Amino acid sequence: MNAQVNLRTLRKGQKAVIVSIAAQGELGRRIRDMGLVPGAEIAIVGRAPLRDPVALRVKDFTLSLRNNEADFIEVAILEP
Repeated sequence: MNAQVNLRTLRKGQKAVIVSIAAQGELGRRIRDMGLVPGAEIAIVGRAPLRDPVALRVKDFTLSLRNNEADFIEVAILEP
């Protein structure tokens, strides 16, 4: 695994493992409720034309996050 980076910096097709979630309160709970928890493997499946939101695959479903939500998630990129 590489150094930790922010989820926002990942490109389409990259895979990573969630290292930490910095969001607190309601936003932190909502992010975790979507299955975005430390140790979860994710894959970036697409981005909107203006790069916001980002579509990602976690477990066996796809979800979208806005960049301001993705900013709270630190990941370690998995080597191809």
